[in-house]
Amino acid sequence: MATGLSLHLGLNSVDPAKYNGWDGRLVACENDARDMARLARAAGFADTTLFTADCTVENIVAELRKAAGQLVNGDILMFSYSGHGGQVPNTVGSDDEPDRLDETLVFYDRQFLDDELDREFARFADGVRILTLLDSCHSGSAIELPSDEQETPRLMPIDKQREIYERDKEYFQELQRELAARKGVAEEADALLISACQDNQFAADGRVNGKYTETLLKVWGDGAFQGGYRDFHRDILRRMPRDQSPNLYVSGRPDEEFLGQRPFTV
Repeated sequence: MATGLSLHLGLNSVDPAKYNGWDGRLVACENDARDMARLARAAGFADTTLFTADCTVENIVAELRKAAGQLVNGDILMFSYSGHGGQVPNTVGSDDEPDRLDETLVFYDRQFLDDELDREFARFADGVRILTLLDSCHSGSAIELPSDEQETPRLMPIDKQREIYERDKEYFQELQRELAARKGVAEEADALLISACQDNQFAADGRVNGKYTETLLKVWGDGAFQGGYRDFHRDILRRMPRDQSPNLYVSGRPDEEFLGQRPFTV
């Protein structure tokens, strides 16, 4: 019998001491994490949930590596993140980013590069199904402003991104070199991502849930949904506003049987 483990992160703020005074205040991210953990439990996953101040790089990496040490071929990891997204320039690492930008997850104590997440996923055994659900912005300079003034974009402000990058430029460049060297010898992790929006769009916060998480939960319907992951993505996309288009992305070579499974199948 397969094992399902899940990790859910919800950050309603970040440490202003680490982000030059910016606290990144949001409303619904912790609720998102709670609701995704509830969904995971109902589907048969063992869940771990981290909120705001506990969402440090050290804690998150430790949880991912603990899961990597437990899951084997045929098992599944579900990883959900709700919080700010950002970008940092990538001028010294690999050339796999056409816009020369690395997307980031804005953890409590620092930004976490997309390639760092891929590196952690690569630690999992071959045949482990990896499902990633990100409710955050992945926006650079092309940002569409929200049409509803009650909706706050989950985007680390552009001026703050530049400020933090200049402060930590040497650290990020060394990290990017290290990650680029790894890509030359390590295989890409086999994972399925359904994210809240495209790289040049924002993800809206809300009063209870983020717009993406709210829509995902409605489509799932407490388990009433029938179909595979591509159907799931399509039905979420149909219910989203035009300026926030969830993306389905596959890295590596996840099994086609996995992609055709009903979502959250352990």
